[in-house]
Amino acid sequence: MKPSRKTKQTWEFGDFQTPDSLAIQVTDVLQRLNFHPLSVIEPTCGRGSLFVSAIKTYPDASRYIGVDINALHLKSLKDRLDEEGLTHGVDLLHADFFSIDWNSLLVDLREPFLIIGNPPWVTSSELSLLRSSNLPEKSNFQKRNGVEAITGKSNFDISEWMLLQHLAWMQNKTGMIAMLCKTAVARKVLTQAWQKHLPISLAHIYKINAKKYFNAAVDACLFVVQFTASSESRECMVFDTMTAQIPVTTLGCLDNMLLSNVTTYKQLRCLRGEDKNYTWRSGIKHDCARVMELSRAEAAFVNGGGDKYALEEDFLYPLLKSSDISNGRIAGRLKYMLVTQRYVGEDTSRLSSIAPKTWSYLQANREALAKRGSSIYKKRPDFSIFGVGDYTFAPWKVAISGFYKRLNYVVVAPIDDRPVVFDDTVYFLACASEREATFVYKLLNSDEAKRFFNTMIFWEDKRPITIEILKRLSLQSLARLLGREAEYEEIIKERGRPDYTAQVTQLRLLEHCRGYED
Repeated sequence: MKPSRKTKQTWEFGDFQTPDSLAIQVTDVLQRLNFHPLSVIEPTCGRGSLFVSAIKTYPDASRYIGVDINALHLKSLKDRLDEEGLTHGVDLLHADFFSIDWNSLLVDLREPFLIIGNPPWVTSSELSLLRSSNLPEKSNFQKRNGVEAITGKSNFDISEWMLLQHLAWMQNKTGMIAMLCKTAVARKVLTQAWQKHLPISLAHIYKINAKKYFNAAVDACLFVVQFTASSESRECMVFDTMTAQIPVTTLGCLDNMLLSNVTTYKQLRCLRGEDKNYTWRSGIKHDCARVMELSRAEAAFVNGGGDKYALEEDFLYPLLKSSDISNGRIAGRLKYMLVTQRYVGEDTSRLSSIAPKTWSYLQANREALAKRGSSIYKKRPDFSIFGVGDYTFAPWKVAISGFYKRLNYVVVAPIDDRPVVFDDTVYFLACASEREATFVYKLLNSDEAKRFFNTMIFWEDKRPITIEILKRLSLQSLARLLGREAEYEEIIKERGRPDYTAQVTQLRLLEHCRGYED
């Protein structure tokens, strides 16, 4: 069944009902794996296509438990079960997944278990937008630190949280979990399971066409995990289709990472490490492009609302966005970003005296800036930004887009003697000179660097290149492998400890700010 549009019901509850044809394919996969459960549980059964298919596939199981928060879905399922004569050993429960006592429910069921389902395809941030209460009790289950949490990295798929609960149920039991979910969710859950050394004897991912079955433009799969006492496998076979017999690749876990190619990673493992001289940074986060991003119109600047303002240029910097970096558009029609701070938390009230026109502009747009939803701006100076520091003002940079699906680095030079800044979808390394930027660019474009990153990048992800992945490569180790370590050390010695802010060539900025230095 294809939802024709994304209704509030579909969005809030991730309510993508599984069509019968796909449900049959799921149970066919389980049969090929020669698995025979004695108890079948579907924690979010909906109208029950998977539940019914499991009952038909495993008629000798002793119990079948179906749970759902939607009473109408359960009535539809009950009517179908009555009509098809599939009522023996069946219990349907109208309950909320997040409040039910699952341990009490499962304690009397016979093993092995089959936990089957299609949990909600919705994220915690989407539910927050809808002011939904259909959320688990808040906890930092991903172990994010405070900065990551408030900048959005704590956002998670509800199905991820649910699948981790299923894993917890199975720690001391035998059975199988078979869930339709986003492929990225399956990989995250699998990584956590391996890190916790859970007794997983088999892990498979079968890719499905989510557009065909759910009208959803996501990379999705059937995720199968089998638990067997005193058994631990750290491999996951990936199949292109539900009917494929031979995997297209095998994922593995090493150094607490899920890898797409363990063999190549082992060959280049020497490149893994922190480089004390280079740290990947994200561009500036401001969450209000209409106000903070402008274009030049003769002697004025035009914001996203089409309004013209005469502003001091001291705090306006050439801006390149993710699409510019990915497509190599580092010249042409130029936009500017209003950079209100030189470091996170800096007092912005200084602008009232050193840049009165800019201060007046910010005051005129105070309401729009106050509406920014991220908690990062709370208890911060007015008109604050995030992801800004000394590195922001480096004259040269080597940048890459996080949104585009290729390792395409760009050397970014100053424009009109001003350092270029990026939005927060761009990652970059700060460099003090053209020579340094060119050297770093060549290192990153080496075959060895590309092969290293390709062992841990999953290109089907919405945002495959992350700053966490980029930080895993030590440029010094790479230079050593390529026989260029002496050049690396020479460049670092030549650079010293740069004060990039002092290299900004607009001297007026420095003169204005002199009385405000810490």
